[in-house]
Amino acid sequence: MSDQSAARTDRTPSGPDVPGRPRLRRAAVVSVTRAVFIAVGLVTAYYLLPLDERGTAGASALLLGGLAAVLLVFGWEVRAIVRSPHPRLKAVEALVATLALFLILFAGAYYLLDHSSPGSFSEPLTRTDALYFTLTTFSTVGFGDIAARSQTGRVLTMLQMFGGLLLVGVAARVLAGAVQAGLRRQRRDAPDQEAGP
Repeated sequence: MSDQSAARTDRTPSGPDVPGRPRLRRAAVVSVTRAVFIAVGLVTAYYLLPLDERGTAGASALLLGGLAAVLLVFGWEVRAIVRSPHPRLKAVEALVATLALFLILFAGAYYLLDHSSPGSFSEPLTRTDALYFTLTTFSTVGFGDIAARSQTGRVLTMLQMFGGLLLVGVAARVLAGAVQAGLRRQRRDAPDQEAGP
């Protein structure tokens, strides 16, 4: 075999030895690990933060500040997807972070509402109950064992439902667009990198 044909064979991508696959696997593991840590960190913070203050002002501040944080995190994540060398992986990470923050935000608001206005729900809410109610509302399962009774509780639940629809519909579309923009950027930059100095 000549040196030219050996060189050609070395450059032909095939099978499990495709260049970059180990790097992609490593990036996938890092991305999944980061997404899990973000979700676990947010749930841990939810259980550890002192949410026992009385009054609807705390619930309102939490909700408004949290919604602003969800929008800021989402905007930052969209920019990170476009710049990422692995936009699809970054989009999964972004979706996990945004979704976890959204769910924890509403669970905290339900918990504060129930503690500031007892009877807002069909039963007193612990933090776990509030998170459970948030997840059943978001997933549209709604077992009916916990229900909002007060007008404020029902409005808050409707806000979560509306926000969940936006998150699933609009946010997923925006993330998909960011992934496509990131992939286009990679294709544009690829010829520049191959030309090199």
